[in-house]
Amino acid sequence: MDVLEVRKLDAYLKRVFGNPKIRVSPRPKKDDSAEVYIGDEFIGVLFVDDEDDDRSFQFQMAILEEDLADLSE
Repeated sequence: MDVLEVRKLDAYLKRVFGNPKIRVSPRPKKDDSAEVYIGDEFIGVLFVDDEDDDRSFQFQMAILEEDLADLSE
């Protein structure tokens, strides 16, 4: 991912989720992915998918069971 793609993805996620605190940041020593934060909290990774010459991006976010426990009370 180059700097321009990171900026476009940052703007896209802010617009789609209506949250100006979302931030897309390049990963050190990796050019196939970027990290996604809300404020200072890491929430997931964006991966580049170049399969079949059709470039797309996949967002992966882990949700821990302990995080869900707080909501069920």
